[in-house]
Amino acid sequence: MKQNKLVFSLVREQSIFMTIVISILTFLSVLAFGIALSISNGVIQWNTQWDRYATVQIMNLDNTSAIKKIFNNNNDKIESINEISKSEMERMMQPWISGGAKITNYLPQMFEIRVKNATDITSLKEQIGTKAKVLTHASALNPSVAAGWKLVSITCFVLLIILASIGVCISYISRNIAMLHKHELEILNQVGATDSFITKQMQIIIARISSLACLIGFIIAIPVLLLILSTAHSARIGLLATLNLSAGSWLALFILAVVIVIFAVYITKKTTLRILSEK
Repeated sequence: MKQNKLVFSLVREQSIFMTIVISILTFLSVLAFGIALSISNGVIQWNTQWDRYATVQIMNLDNTSAIKKIFNNNNDKIESINEISKSEMERMMQPWISGGAKITNYLPQMFEIRVKNATDITSLKEQIGTKAKVLTHASALNPSVAAGWKLVSITCFVLLIILASIGVCISYISRNIAMLHKHELEILNQVGATDSFITKQMQIIIARISSLACLIGFIIAIPVLLLILSTAHSARIGLLATLNLSAGSWLALFILAVVIVIFAVYITKKTTLRILSEK
């Protein structure tokens, strides 16, 4: 008997059911993995974007001239300086001010600076010393970054659950298929077919169904991912606006779909051999 020629196949209902189940699980896997990758890329980009920004708060206005002199001396390190006016600060604080209170006299003088290299902020902080307070945007946004990594962890956990579900489903379906075709398997044994040959038959069937199902799930997941990214970008809010999938991320998603097929074939082999050993 040729190992690559099928001597039995699934009934139509079995094939359709298995294709639907694996398609749905592949769709969920690609979606979860895609969201995890987009958030991680966003967090990395977020850190890269803000580690060159800092806010200088001058509480004692007598130090203003000294701070400006430091800025001038480090002009080669500073890319831009923006002095935040009192009116701008009042507008930013307005949601937290009630009763028309005036806080102009209590607001510090603030400068938003952007340096050419992240290491330049450390140099500026050392020169400014206690004359003013230097707050880097990256450190101020640490809670957002931490929340982003937590979301990545959650989506990865969900992905592992989905992959485990795929393993359980494939094992269950393979066992049912083998039991339904038990009579055919016994006949194959009687005519000299080895366990290896029978297992290969099952693997070929599952590989074909899994490949089609994973392709369907992958194709459906792609536009959904693009819609999620488009919605996040249109929100233009903080970390959401930085979510993206690089070329490497798309390749990783495709590899995930291939891994699911390989995983399904592997589970099929183990399950079929276990059933054949119970004869």
